Amino acid sequence: MIAILNRVVDLIEDHLTDDLDLADAARSLGTTEYHVRRMFSSLAGMPLSEYVRRRRMTVAVADLLGDDDLLDIAVRHGYGSTEAFNRAFQAVHGVSPATVRRDGGPLRTQPQLRFRLTVEGNTPMDTRITDRPAFRLVGHAARVPLIHEGVNPHIQALIASLAPDEHARLKALSDTEPAGLLQVSADVDPDYTEGTELTYLHGVARTLDASNPDDLDVIEVPAGMWAVFRIDGDYPSALQSAWAATASDWFPSNPWRLRPGPSIVAVLDRSPDFTTATCELWLPVERGAGA
Repeated sequence: MIAILNRVVDLIEDHLTDDLDLADAARSLGTTEYHVRRMFSSLAGMPLSEYVRRRRMTVAVADLLGDDDLLDIAVRHGYGSTEAFNRAFQAVHGVSPATVRRDGGPLRTQPQLRFRLTVEGNTPMDTRITDRPAFRLVGHAARVPLIHEGVNPHIQALIASLAPDEHARLKALSDTEPAGLLQVSADVDPDYTEGTELTYLHGVARTLDASNPDDLDVIEVPAGMWAVFRIDGDYPSALQSAWAATASDWFPSNPWRLRPGPSIVAVLDRSPDFTTATCELWLPVERGAGA
């Protein structure tokens, strides 16, 4: 995966002035666009699309300091108008192209990324791979913003809005793995951009032949393979650290890749104040090339 990401970075450099067909590039490298975007975002700390914009605006500075027409520069760097180019440039550098052309700065340069594998996986990850038939996720859903660290207040508000006996009713409906009450994130932006919306569902897993109450939301989950990570520790920090470690340690070391689908957290046990917990993180996966 590290070699694939470095090749993607090279391809981005080759296509700074036109559009890179990432899906085609990923296929040629034996992986998928979805997996590339998720791994890039997790390891680089920014969406791939944001990295492309930063690199384009870094390179565009050299043209701005010349005599070329601003529209020609905008088109050369993939923008159809000076207005769109100005917005992208100011978002990266914090100043307008006109200011840089006049004063030479200030500038915020984005260096070309290079991914390296470091020896950090000294903590074993308790993982299993399971092949599951299709099932349904049933519960209460809402659209919430993606927050990478700390407690998500929008999710907290959804859970707090449920009556105490509703949690017991949901738990009684669970009849298949993942067992128990589940925290489900679906329809997540492939770039994993903080602030983008996802569908959060607080509920349980049900077999396809089970009937579901009409007042509950339903997410259909097709059959497929899952990587299941068991996590013990402070909640939610241990869970969020383990999620990050799947990208930095587990996926680069194993012949699996992410596939589209919901990610699921099953809370197996917790302290009364929910400051510590034992969880399972379920991620949808498929065999990578050559696996």
